[in-house]
Amino acid sequence: MKIVFMGTPDFAVPSLSMLIENGYHVAGVVTQPDRPKGRKRQLAPPPVKQAALRYHLPVLQSETLKDRDVLNQLKEWAPDLIVTAAFGQLLPPEVLQLPPLGCINVHASLLPKYRGGAPIHRAIMNGEKETGVTIMYMVEKLDAGDILTQVRVPIDDHDDVGTLHDKLSQAGAELLIQTLPRLERGEISPIPQDDALATYAPVIKREDERIDWSKPHHAVYNHIRGLRPFPVAFTTVNGQPLKVWKAIKTDQEQQNFASGTIYRLDETGIGVVCGDGVGLILTEIQPSGKKRMSAADFLRGAGAEWHIGQRLGT
Repeated sequence: MKIVFMGTPDFAVPSLSMLIENGYHVAGVVTQPDRPKGRKRQLAPPPVKQAALRYHLPVLQSETLKDRDVLNQLKEWAPDLIVTAAFGQLLPPEVLQLPPLGCINVHASLLPKYRGGAPIHRAIMNGEKETGVTIMYMVEKLDAGDILTQVRVPIDDHDDVGTLHDKLSQAGAELLIQTLPRLERGEISPIPQDDALATYAPVIKREDERIDWSKPHHAVYNHIRGLRPFPVAFTTVNGQPLKVWKAIKTDQEQQNFASGTIYRLDETGIGVVCGDGVGLILTEIQPSGKKRMSAADFLRGAGAEWHIGQRLGT
């Protein structure tokens, strides 16, 4: 079986590596162009390109698969199957129709739930206890193709986007290798998705990162870990942004304070009242213009403007 692999970020690397290590013929790799990175904004190759070069695979980078040169190269590679994982582009009809075995995608959710670009973030932010990986046929509509295989992955209460990302990327790679022989032998009966059950996971925007202290403490906790380690939740203090990296839940009721109010400042961290009257302790923060640090370290040098009764988010 000759395969063309399409992917861009770290999530896709285990799938590409698993194909190579299991003896599959990867004719070429398609990924997004190099992007500026870091403070110096120097061009950096995406993780999939780096992995492909380590395996000495030909790499094609393009902003669009509709480019005639890209289409010609894909035809020259003549894949039996196209495998995508977090590629970042929809495949046009000419590409979808190219390989005899079709185009399949490794998606980080249990479809039809969480279609879209941020399924890992949204699952945690919404307090899900379980997610998974789906391998599906690709169609012109976003993440709406027939399901081939799925695997379930539990979400621990201490998981964040980083830890769950790693679990799902590895689970997806293993599921891919389990799926391909059955697909090639025609042993899988694809299952159409029920669009009525579909939910969506749109890419995280700046307004999604802001903490809403009026929500219950468990929802605020999920919001914080659902944005760590990127792009990181934030609130404001005296009009200045404050990134919140970590928090711990408590069962401490603070009914005498409005939501968003600081009710304790000590070595444990910064206690803030949430919408259900229960406190949440911020343990790692990043004030504007400063590095990430423990809340305890920050408080040792904080000025008198930090005090019990102060409101965050204003």
